Amino acid sequence: MSMTIHCDIVSAEEEIFSGLVEMLVATGSEGELGVTYGHAPLLSALVPGPVRIVTQNGEEQVYYVSGGFLEVQPGVVSILADTAIRADDVDEAAAEEARKEAEQAIANQTGDFDYGRASAQLAEAAAQLATLRKMRNRSGRG
Repeated sequence: MSMTIHCDIVSAEEEIFSGLVEMLVATGSEGELGVTYGHAPLLSALVPGPVRIVTQNGEEQVYYVSGGFLEVQPGVVSILADTAIRADDVDEAAAEEARKEAEQAIANQTGDFDYGRASAQLAEAAAQLATLRKMRNRSGRG
């Protein structure tokens, strides 16, 4: 039996996951990072994208987070996300439509155009789509 660490993934709305994991992989502000039992304490901002966990029984689960923070303390890793959803629950059609709308807004700027908002929407939609692709590639469906 491998060593585990307790993991909590919560959003502003609800607790998404709580349990023992062998590994957690997330994308922090400085790049992708993996956390296993015995990891040094850490606090990192998260960028929109996938969070992958391997549970105590070896099952892999993928979640999408829109940003937030990852905190590692002895024996526990916590993700405090702005928005967190199971990758299976991401609406691919809605994410693709949001990506197209954001790209069009950036291409066709008007007088009251908010570039920061449009680029954030584009980044979030692209991250959701990347999460879905990563999940499909790992399961051999893509």
